Amino acid sequence: MKVDKLAEIRRPIEAELNEYARLFAESLTHEDDYLGQALSYVRRRNGKMMRPILVLLAAKAFAPISEKTLHSAVTLELLHTASLIHDDVVDDSGERRGQASVNALFGNKVAVLVGDYLLSKSLHQAYLTDDLRIVEIVARLGGILAEGEVKQLANIRQSVATEEAYFDVIRHKTAALFAACTRLGSISAGCAPATVEQAATFGEIIGLCFQIRDDIFDYYDDETIGKPTGNDMMEGKLTLPAIYAVNHTDRIDVQAWVAHVKARTATPEEIKSLVDFTKTSGGIDYAHQRMEELRNEAAQVLNAFPDEAVRRSLTAYLDYTIDRKL
Repeated sequence: MKVDKLAEIRRPIEAELNEYARLFAESLTHEDDYLGQALSYVRRRNGKMMRPILVLLAAKAFAPISEKTLHSAVTLELLHTASLIHDDVVDDSGERRGQASVNALFGNKVAVLVGDYLLSKSLHQAYLTDDLRIVEIVARLGGILAEGEVKQLANIRQSVATEEAYFDVIRHKTAALFAACTRLGSISAGCAPATVEQAATFGEIIGLCFQIRDDIFDYYDDETIGKPTGNDMMEGKLTLPAIYAVNHTDRIDVQAWVAHVKARTATPEEIKSLVDFTKTSGGIDYAHQRMEELRNEAAQVLNAFPDEAVRRSLTAYLDYTIDRKL
C-alpha cells in the first residue's frame, strides 16, 4: 500500500488506532518465558491492521469511537490471528507474510496451543464489551471460520470446481470476518439493526474482494507475499481465475492438469502450465470483472453512511482492497 493511501484510510481514526494497538499488544504478552516468546513473535508480525481499521471506521461513521469499539477490534484481530496460526498447521505452511510461520519456529504442538490461547483472549475481549450480541457474534464467527476451512478441504475432493462452491467457501472465511468487523463496529456505535445489516453487507463485499485479489496474487511471482506462484494449486485448490478458465474449455490436457491438482499429484510443470493457461484464457480478467461488480455494489451501500470523512476513508479502503499490487 502506498503511504498516502494508508494515511487517507487512517486519517479519521489515527488517535483511536494507537489506543487499539496498545490494547492488542497487551493481549499478546505473558509472563511465562516460552509462551511469551511465541506471543512476542506473533506481535512483531502484526500487519497493516486492516481489519481493526475497518471496525473503527464502521463505528466512527455513526458515532464517536468507544471502549466497546476498541475491545471489538481487538477481539476480532485476536480471533483472526488465531485462525491464521491454526491454518498454517493444517496447511503445513512454513511461511506467513513472507516470514517463518509460528509452527515453523515453535512446532505444530506449540502453534496449536498458542492459537487456542489467542482464542481465549479473544473471547475475554468480547466479554469486556459488556454486550452479549458481540459475544455471540464472536463465538459464532469462530465456528463459521472453521466451517469454511472444512468446506475448502471438501471442495478439493470434488472432481469439478464451480464458482458457486468457491464463493461459498470465501463467504465462510474471509468475507465472514470482514462482515463481522463492520457489524461489530456499527453495533458498538449504537446503530439500529437495519443499519448494522447494511454495514455488515459492506464488510462482506470488502471481504469477497480481498480474497479474490489475494487469490490473483498467486498467479504471479513475488517473495513479499510469502508463497510461490501456484501455491494454491500445490495445495489442491482452484481459485476463481482458474475455475473460470477450466470451465470454459474442452481441452483434454487442461482437464488432466486439473485432475492432478485435485489429487495433489500435479508436477511443477503441470502447475505452471495451468497457471499460464488461466492467465491467457481470461481467468484473471474475469476475476477483476467480478471485483468491479462488487465495487459498484459496495459504493451503493456506502452512500447510506452519514459521516463524509469516514465515507472517503472507506472508499479508499475499498479501492485499496481491489487495486493493491504485489
